[in-house]
Amino acid sequence: MRRQISTRQISTRQISRAVLATAFLAVAMPAWAQSVKGTVTKLDPAAGKVTLDHAAIPKLDMDAMTMAYRVKDPAMLKDLKAGDAVDFEIAETGGAYTVTQIRKAK
Repeated sequence: MRRQISTRQISTRQISRAVLATAFLAVAMPAWAQSVKGTVTKLDPAAGKVTLDHAAIPKLDMDAMTMAYRVKDPAMLKDLKAGDAVDFEIAETGGAYTVTQIRKAK
């Protein structure tokens, strides 16, 4: 015979685990992603970073500027060089900004 578990029998530890798992998923998932136009000014594939001179990013309340960003996958940088005009997507994940896609502008 199966025993029914009432909500009163759920331990504080089980509740804590569920809350922590939910919080982790919320932090791990990008809050948003936005497509931006820019120009590559520097590449550092070994560090997984690209420096971009980019247009304003309204969702970040960020003016146009030059800034280094980490990239989701350093292999995305293999066909790029300084001076290339690019379209890229940036996402905020866990409080950091990451380029999730980047391609030469057409």
